[in-house]
Amino acid sequence: MMSLVTLSDPRSPVSEAYRTLRTNLQFYSLDKPIRTLVVTSPSVDEGKSTTVANLAVTMAQSGRRTILVDCDLRRPSLHALFDVSNNSGLTTMVLGEDEEPPLQETAVPNLWLLPSGPKPPNPADLLGAKRMDQVIAALQDRAEIVLFDAPPVIA
Repeated sequence: MMSLVTLSDPRSPVSEAYRTLRTNLQFYSLDKPIRTLVVTSPSVDEGKSTTVANLAVTMAQSGRRTILVDCDLRRPSLHALFDVSNNSGLTTMVLGEDEEPPLQETAVPNLWLLPSGPKPPNPADLLGAKRMDQVIAALQDRAEIVLFDAPPVIA
């Protein structure tokens, strides 16, 4: 079961570890701040979605406008974690059905979610589509950092 420990238990050692990760990423890129970050895993059920979601929360809590994108089109989970609709999202944007990113506001100030959207028949092809570059650029225009929850390498 995924959880947002950074919200439910902000003083825990695990929450502190996520804040340390955030701080290390920020110091690593002092000269040129990181604008996008992709999180993946070798296979399913290794915690990538939990990790990227908690990292996104800590980024937003530090005052950075943050967008979290669910790119795991076969097993989307972030919409449920943040309790938002998955009727539109990344898939509808890449397919050109949405001109503007259908961002969902979360309960965390400075954090928006772009859910996966409806499951497409060809998830791998969709993520490799030429329009994906335009989607990423549109998201970068709206946030200081965009975090992507990518599918596992071996799904």
